[in-house]
Order: sequence, then structure tokens, then C-alpha cells
Amino acid sequence: MPDAPRTDSLPTAPAERTATGSIRIPSSTGAIRTLGSNPATAPIMLHPGDSIPNRRRALYIVLLGALTALGPFTIDLYLPAFPVLERDFETTAAAIQLTLTGTMIGFALGQLVVGPLSDKVGRRIPLIVVTALHVLASAAAAYAPTLPLLSGARVLMGVGAAAGGVVAMAIVRDLFGGRRLVVMLSRLALVSGVAPVIAPLIGSWLLTLMPWRGIFVVLALYGVVMLASTVVFVPETLPVARRQEKGGATVLQRYRSVFSDRVFVGVLIIGGMTFSGLFSYLSASPFLFQETHGLDAQQYGLLFAVNSLGVVAGVQTASRLAARFGPQWVMAYSTAVLLLAGIAIIVTDQLGLGLWGTVIPLFFFMTACGFTFPNVQVLALDRHGKAAGTAASVIGATNFGVAGLISPVVGWISHGAGITATTMASVMVGCAAIGILSLWLIVRPRTVGMLAP
Repeated sequence: MPDAPRTDSLPTAPAERTATGSIRIPSSTGAIRTLGSNPATAPIMLHPGDSIPNRRRALYIVLLGALTALGPFTIDLYLPAFPVLERDFETTAAAIQLTLTGTMIGFALGQLVVGPLSDKVGRRIPLIVVTALHVLASAAAAYAPTLPLLSGARVLMGVGAAAGGVVAMAIVRDLFGGRRLVVMLSRLALVSGVAPVIAPLIGSWLLTLMPWRGIFVVLALYGVVMLASTVVFVPETLPVARRQEKGGATVLQRYRSVFSDRVFVGVLIIGGMTFSGLFSYLSASPFLFQETHGLDAQQYGLLFAVNSLGVVAGVQTASRLAARFGPQWVMAYSTAVLLLAGIAIIVTDQLGLGLWGTVIPLFFFMTACGFTFPNVQVLALDRHGKAAGTAASVIGATNFGVAGLISPVVGWISHGAGITATTMASVMVGCAAIGILSLWLIVRPRTVGMLAP
């Protein structure tokens, strides 16, 4: 597939001279370069976020990070309750895993709608409306009397949580570019990578205080806080002029733009496979560690907390390495570690090395996920500034949609025999192998240039 022109390389409006003699040059991201009456000495603002004070930037990181975490918490907070749900509804582990699949598919479909819509009408309105849906769906899940009704509420919860991650990434792309974009996206990737890992820890703690239905009440309250914070603090970063540019792209044109980009498609596959490997572990782990290895809910949550340290280390290290060497080369190593760690889990399980034989290589797998996530986002969004909402929605929808379809495979191949580390890791290895093939056959790292300053 040939390389497509980057959407942020499209022509912009001509420069204007202000009454003070300064020159205003609109950029493709909506930024204004104010050169002043003496361009040789005046500072140049390449992107709108360059002029944001550090305190305000820190506030954005906190708020956008919390919005990004809404999706992973919605998906994973109730994982420790899986065995309880299986008993209460008198059903199978595979049926309970389908409630997770439904949530992830709803999350994926919601992003496909919210992303392009945010490019058309702005960032705030879709964020507010869809987050309100999340609150209502969470309340419905808390009182669902049957498993089918709970599954339906979970799908709507996924749709309602969709706006947080996709709009947060689009806002960051509206404000920043180049290497600063790497830093900001690495903060969001840290949240999106750690949140699925620490959510079961928090969920297991909540189960000591309340029945499983209380977890959905907590998620409803979380949604209320995010809704209020959005109304009060989150600005509109997509000006009306950029939504209504003459000859502006339609939704179909935006999708065509991102999908005709070979590099975007390649990193999309890598991101989807990495998330699928991660969620194969997340969906199987309650049964593997609590039933097979005999951990209680609190010990299971502590295991997730330890794994979160690997994700944190990976994300934070990746942002520095990507700015220096290029995100494509960081992924060349991280995807290889994903494959090797998955194979190691199978080998140690077949050798009968027990819990530690699984946990140690699993930690390296999670760390490699932390290295991969931010680099996928950077390579995808840096190339599509004018369609940031659409690009972000495609990334999120692919990650969670594909993961939602693949993660139940662990339960299916374990049917009748119980979930083991080998069956879990087999899916993880397959996902990692596809990611590696996508990197070297589609992205082709040597063809991707370095990031702009």
C-alpha cells in the first residue's frame, strides 16, 4: 500500500499582518505563529499548546488522563467478581467472559461514532453526551436482575465510556505536535496502559466492602465526576473555523485518508494485537489465578499491582527512547519481547514451574505492552493532525474491538479442561507474532522518518 500524504501537510490559509505589524501564520493544526514586528527575535509558537503554562498543562494531563481511564475502568473493574457472577447467575465462565466482550465491542463502536463526530461538531459536545450515557448505563447494570440484561447494560456502558479516550487523544493532537506530542501522549498511554492493570486491584478491594453490584454504582459515580469536570474544565480545542473549512473533509474522506496510509494501517494492527494479548490475559486471569492457583480476590489484585509497575516503567521509558531513536525502532524491540515472553509462559507451564513460572515472564510481557502503546499512538496521530478525532477513534475501536473478539478465545480453547497458563499464552503468542509481521511487512521501520522537533 503506498504512503498517503499526511493530513497535517495540507495547505493552510495565507499569512496575515496584524495592526501591530506582527505576522500571523495559521498552521495546519490551528496554531498561530506570531512572529512580531521583528521575526528574527520573536518567539515562534508551532502549536497552540506551546504557549500553555505548565500548571494548566498539568491540569489537562490529570483531566484527560482521568477521562482516558474511564474506559479501562469500565471494562476491568469487575474482573475479580467473575467467579462470583458465575455462581450468582448459575452459568459458565465463557458466558461471563461474554459480558466483557460486549463491553469492549460497545466501546469500539462508540469510538467509531464519537471520533468523526468530534471532528465535525467539536470535542466538548460528544464528550458530554456520551459520558452521560455511561452514567445511566452503569446505574442500569447495578440493578440488572438477569445476565442478558446485565450484558445489554454492559454494552451501553462501553459505548458511554468511548468518548473519554478518543476525545482526550484528539484534544492532545489539537494542542501539540512533534516531540511534545510524544510526551503528552505518553502520559495518556501510561493511564490507558496502567488502568486495565490496577482496575482489578481496586475492584478486589471494593468486593471486600460491597457486593458486586456496588462496583457499577462506583462506576456511575466516576462518570458523574467526569461529566462535571468536562463541563467546568475541559476547553473546546477545535475552533469553528477548522470544523467548517472550505473544502473540509467529510467523514468518509477522513476514514479514506487514514486507511490509505500504509504506516497507519500497520501500527493499527500492532496496537490491536498488543491489546488483544493484554486482554486475553485479563479475561483469563481471574479463573487462572483464583481457581487454578488458589489466590483470593485481594492476592489477585496485588498481582495486578505488581504488573502495573512494568507497564509504568515501559511507558515512561518509551517516551524518551521514541523521541531519540524513533517510535518505530522502539516497537521493533518491544514486539519481539512480547513474543518471547509469551513463549516463556508456555515453556514454564509445561515444565510445571507453577505460579512463579507464569508470573515472571508475564511481568516482561506487561512491560513490553507499556513500551508499545504510546508508540502506536504517536506514529498514528502525528501523521493525521487534521483528522485527529477520526484517527484516534479508529485506534481505540480497533484496540478494544479486536481484543473483545480475541480474548474469549482463551475460554473457548479451554472448554471442558479449565483455563491454563498455556492456553492463555498461546493466544498471546499468536497476537505478538501478527504484530511483528505487521511491523516489518507493512510499517517497514526503515521507511518511516524521525519525528519533528
